Amino acid sequence: MSQTDQSGATNTVWLTQDAYDKLRAELEHLKGPRRAEIVAEISAARDEGDLKENGGYHAAREEQAKNEARILQLEDMLRRAEIGETPPDDGVVEPGMVVTYKFEGDDDDEAESFLLGAREIEPDGLTVYSPQSPLGQAINGRTKGETVSYEVNGKTQTVIILDAKPYVG
Repeated sequence: MSQTDQSGATNTVWLTQDAYDKLRAELEHLKGPRRAEIVAEISAARDEGDLKENGGYHAAREEQAKNEARILQLEDMLRRAEIGETPPDDGVVEPGMVVTYKFEGDDDDEAESFLLGAREIEPDGLTVYSPQSPLGQAINGRTKGETVSYEVNGKTQTVIILDAKPYVG
């Protein structure tokens, strides 16, 4: 079931089981061993004395802030995650599909492909766009052969969906 934010946009993060498991493992590492390492670094730096001029202390505190921010990001993403089976090979664009498109007026050899899904997935050599991105929103639910226009940075872009195949990772 898709969740929506206050604007009505879908907040669901589509993930494969493998991607979900990897993100869950990363979260457990950050909350356990990594958090403990950072606390030890802060403690060791604090023992060195004057905190105002202690670069090690400030670097460790900055690392702690980054770690905690990533923990919050992962917790939020995993809470909104929808574990998806491979979508049907029906030419309909939806999360979990590799979409091939070209900009209107370009030659077919200028076509590009990307995975519509969570950016955290990042399979080797394949760009990922989220369903919440301008292009993702415009083409989600559309079919192979459709021409779709969308706004990005105040400009209208028009793309032709050349293909939509399930991602097999």
